[in-house]
Amino acid sequence: MKEKIKKLLHRYFIEAMGAMAQGLFASLLIGTIFKALGMIPHLGFFSDIGGYAQAMAGPAMAAAIAYSLKAHPLVVFSSAAVGQAANALGGAGGPLAVFFIAIIAAEIGMLVSKKTKVDIIVTPFVTIFVGGVLSILVAPYIGTLAGYISRFIGWAAIQTPFVTGIVVSVVIGMVLTLPISSAAICAGLVMTGSAAAIGSSEGLAIAGAAAVAGCSAQMIGFAVISFRENGWGGILSQGLGTSMLQVPNIIKHPQIWIAPTLASAVTGPLAVCVFGMKMYGAAINSGMGTCGLLGPIGLLLGWFSPENGYTGEVGALQIIGLVLICFILPAVLSLVFNGILRKIGLVKDGYMKLPE
Repeated sequence: MKEKIKKLLHRYFIEAMGAMAQGLFASLLIGTIFKALGMIPHLGFFSDIGGYAQAMAGPAMAAAIAYSLKAHPLVVFSSAAVGQAANALGGAGGPLAVFFIAIIAAEIGMLVSKKTKVDIIVTPFVTIFVGGVLSILVAPYIGTLAGYISRFIGWAAIQTPFVTGIVVSVVIGMVLTLPISSAAICAGLVMTGSAAAIGSSEGLAIAGAAAVAGCSAQMIGFAVISFRENGWGGILSQGLGTSMLQVPNIIKHPQIWIAPTLASAVTGPLAVCVFGMKMYGAAINSGMGTCGLLGPIGLLLGWFSPENGYTGEVGALQIIGLVLICFILPAVLSLVFNGILRKIGLVKDGYMKLPE
């Protein structure tokens, strides 16, 4: 019995979740990178391509999950519709909703797949029906769960800058790594001080900068400390893509999450208390970190666009601070913390190896 449970946990929380992270990367996150390229003059068509890719996040994640479960082709294809429904109805908890609902729909779809002479009708009908009903009944509650995190972040945003810096940086950074949408939470809370954003405030501008720091710490941190296992491919996929690729490894070895999280606890307050960083770009960029470089780009665009309402000076301190907070300090701090963990035997070679 224990061996059977172990196999099921590996099947769902290692293989399926790892595949979901790849589906997310191949849709939402690569779309984000395309959108970043679209900001370059005369390359606006990249933004259109990015938008199409981002819109397919739910279907891509669900199909990837079904594929990892070795589902029959009709189940895999039908899972795309399930993912669309679960992601849309799950709100900020969309990816988490897709994970659970797509697994259930795929497994039930497999029970009827290739069992009748009208398989081309029965399998898609059952898979989509189960996934659709679960999406309607369950996904909104998963979104509500993500809403509790949003309310906690909203509370943290009105505290002193030091408290805001630590809490927002750590929590949003961890949310970015989990199958929850940090970008959706930041956008929903209007985490920017931009004059164009309704309901924005100085506290939210500070929280937005802290969120960028925390997300960057997770992405750059994992990219750097897992370099010996994943090489330059890991640097790019995690540093410019998503640290969520490490979730299956975190489930097996949660201690690998310590170093990037400690780094975020340092860079968050440094960002807002020492370098005076504030987010005046798009609120959604606050939850993107270094994915497609959208976090740093959001900060820069906010500072250099007068219509956004930023009144501070943009000098060497701000630019140096941005580079330190988003890139250099996350790498250095994570390496130091991870080195200590390796020395005491908590982290070992292979713990952060990404699937090929």
